[in-house]
Amino acid sequence: MAASGGRRCVRSLPGVMLWRSSPCHYEYTPVRHFLGSLWKLPLQTFNTGARTMHTAPARALFLLRPVPVLLATGGGYVGYRQYEKYRDQKLEELGLEIPPKLASHWEVALYKSVPTRLLSRAWGRLNQVELPYWLRRPVYSLYIWTFGVNMTEAAVEDLHHYRNLSEFFRRKLKPQARPVCGLHSVISPSDGKILTFGQVKNCEVEQVKGVTYSLESFLGPRAYAEDLPFPPASSRDSFRNQLVTREGNELYHCVIYLAPGDYHCFHSPTDWTVSHRRHFPGSLMSVNPGMARWIKELFCHNERVVLTGDWKHGFFSLTAVGATNVGSIRIYFDRDLHTNSPRYSKGSYNDLSFVTHANKEGVPMRKGEHLGEFNLGSTIVLIFEAPKDFNFRLKAGQKIRFGEALGSL
Repeated sequence: MAASGGRRCVRSLPGVMLWRSSPCHYEYTPVRHFLGSLWKLPLQTFNTGARTMHTAPARALFLLRPVPVLLATGGGYVGYRQYEKYRDQKLEELGLEIPPKLASHWEVALYKSVPTRLLSRAWGRLNQVELPYWLRRPVYSLYIWTFGVNMTEAAVEDLHHYRNLSEFFRRKLKPQARPVCGLHSVISPSDGKILTFGQVKNCEVEQVKGVTYSLESFLGPRAYAEDLPFPPASSRDSFRNQLVTREGNELYHCVIYLAPGDYHCFHSPTDWTVSHRRHFPGSLMSVNPGMARWIKELFCHNERVVLTGDWKHGFFSLTAVGATNVGSIRIYFDRDLHTNSPRYSKGSYNDLSFVTHANKEGVPMRKGEHLGEFNLGSTIVLIFEAPKDFNFRLKAGQKIRFGEALGSL
């Protein structure tokens, strides 16, 4: 192809023109423009004492803009992380066990620096905004399609009935939608996915397979003996042994993850008495299974509400763990509970005893009775004492619905 100036174009690429100006000299047009801009910059002179040096001004070093560089670096990192997830998924499909890759301290610190508490409070206020009547159906339909919500189970199927997102998230179910299993001693308190379950060993609880957290860090130090159903133990005993009140019993746990499309209320998993509540203000990091594999002691970092008491076999506890956009945790019989409140600081906790002079036992709960609700999906952790012959009827990763059996003797 002919070109002006006596030069000849020898190759053309998308967005790049290669010109031949001599038998052994090739030029890229963008490079020529870059070198030309450098040539036009005024020179600065300084004397080293030996000879005079000429340099371009410092602004020539910033021809590469920082924003594109950061975007390219961040995009590359995200792409690499997605590739790792895809590779691990394929290895799992082949039946190969993949060791968890935990986040470093600086990665956790960087994530915790994100103002998730403030963002969650803003999200909570947005959820309270009443939607125009004509906008309700398209907004809720998009959410239903995105997260696979089954509205045929809702007590009210008409989408126009829900004035705001908060009412839609907290929708009630039809009475027959979740029959409560009466044959087994412990049922699922909510809809969700089973992350892990089993015995608590060495005061460590499995968050997901291969990733643990400290039992004492999660539940916090023991409260006063009169507030709790179990007797005081000597300092030589481990924290686990302080919770096990009967000889021959073991301590068990079960973790249930609630996705955004799941039913958001949770119920009593058994017949028990709640004697104490402990609220831990904390971070509101995501608790999806991927994050649970990545961040060790994720549940100990996040805001949570720990209910402790006893059932027929001894100690029993249910913990509602908050997450991003799930700062609101509500316990129906506890009007003093205010989660994700700016008046509470991270690293602290506040206690409330339901055992009073007028009520020596606490708050009795029947199996399947309404207990509380989340503003969006999150996690429920059960830690309880039971005889050694207690058996879970579960598989890790399985979907479960409120009312279905977790295990029995």
